Amino acid sequence: MSKAPTKRNMLQFLSLEQAMPAKRAADTRRKDFGEIYEKWPEADAGDQSSRCEQCGIPFCQVHCPVQNNIPDWLKLVAEGRLEEAYAVSSATNNMPEVCGRICPQDRLCEGSCVLEQSKHGAVTIGAVEKYITDTAWERGWVKPVTPEQERKESVGIVGAGPGGMAAAEELRKLGYQVEVYDRYDRAGGLLIYGIPNFKLEKTVVERRVKLLEMAKIKIHRNVEVGKTISFADLRRKHDAVLIATGVYKARAMSCPGVGAAGVFPAMTYLTASNRKDLGDKVPAFDSGALNAAGKNVVVIGGGDTAMDCVRTAIRQGAKSVKCLYRRDRENMPGSQREVTNAIEEGVEFLWLSAPEAILHDANNTATGVRALRMRLGTPDASGRAKPEEIEGSQFVIPADLVIEALGYDPEDLPAMFGEPGLGITRWGTLKTDFRSLMTTMDGVFGAGDIVRGASLVVWAIRDGRDAAANIHSYIEAAQTADARLRKAS
Repeated sequence: MSKAPTKRNMLQFLSLEQAMPAKRAADTRRKDFGEIYEKWPEADAGDQSSRCEQCGIPFCQVHCPVQNNIPDWLKLVAEGRLEEAYAVSSATNNMPEVCGRICPQDRLCEGSCVLEQSKHGAVTIGAVEKYITDTAWERGWVKPVTPEQERKESVGIVGAGPGGMAAAEELRKLGYQVEVYDRYDRAGGLLIYGIPNFKLEKTVVERRVKLLEMAKIKIHRNVEVGKTISFADLRRKHDAVLIATGVYKARAMSCPGVGAAGVFPAMTYLTASNRKDLGDKVPAFDSGALNAAGKNVVVIGGGDTAMDCVRTAIRQGAKSVKCLYRRDRENMPGSQREVTNAIEEGVEFLWLSAPEAILHDANNTATGVRALRMRLGTPDASGRAKPEEIEGSQFVIPADLVIEALGYDPEDLPAMFGEPGLGITRWGTLKTDFRSLMTTMDGVFGAGDIVRGASLVVWAIRDGRDAAANIHSYIEAAQTADARLRKAS
């Protein structure tokens, strides 16, 4: 006889303190690439969910890019109704277990929680979200999409990252024949090659990809639009096309010495590490060039990518790992939880410091970074205090490996695709109608970072879902117009 679920009352924040799943000890987790949080017992997930105030205006939901019905599934978890909680959670998010792991909740839902504002400590929404979906996978509740009716129309999606995957699943729900084209040998994009295992184990992504294929979504790997297949052929083959390539062009430093050996973009470094973990042969890693073992490592930047790099270097056995950031900790764009994790693991942060030059030896091999101390002045266009150099404050940091984690810009898609009619903005992103998400070409849509610029995975998912809805409206409208023409003739 099965045990009846525990049913808890809500608003327990006065009797229960905020708690996260236990973290593995820093000395242990720095030796491997396993996820750092241990599995949460059901009782703990239920207790933390019961702290929710069930606000009349749920600010957590308002500040969630996919508009998750957070108070609803927190209540269901508190009542032990986990399968229903998963149904509610997955209704608005195509990858809740991914977002539960990598979303910067401290800047989104949890940062907006009323309990956080009242100093009681936010409900640990991300951990509960992860718990719900991991439990759903374990218990067999996660099923591939089965549309009620098949449609003859097809949609081609360029890019198998989070935006493309979300759009593919939403379109398949509506019965469309969906084909996804990706230039890499694995689907998942940034989730596979850009995010380390200690934040997102690759099996989590791979099972999602398999679920899409089980839903009869065709994923074409190693296909480069503009080379393997022309963009014109792609448009002829499908009734609509979605471009969801993401942005991968690394922003480079402009200081002297950046061309020295031992200076690499963040994505080059992270991709090598992730491929090695996946069992691939990585010559640049095996030669030692992209392996931080025994090296003095300096990472330049303050976002989540920089945190991924410093924490990867620690696990590779670096001699020292320093993060150079031109503002202070309070003004860092990355998750504060990731900063805390990095400090626990042995990363040294040099706040209010900026690179002036990369030092190198006679063989043009990096030996250090000459940096300047900074101070914060008046706010710039972003609203953050503008860093200003302190004259005569230079200092040198020894470095054998320097990683640039300064963000990403779009690649030149019209040139890559051989399609000059594809309009772009002055920032190089795809030019789209803000309502329909259609580009300057009829039937061609854009979603994710290639439209909004480098952003969060959860925003790519939201954009993919919106694009799918707009593509459906476009195809339906085209069908209606064709029917009218046939009737008139």
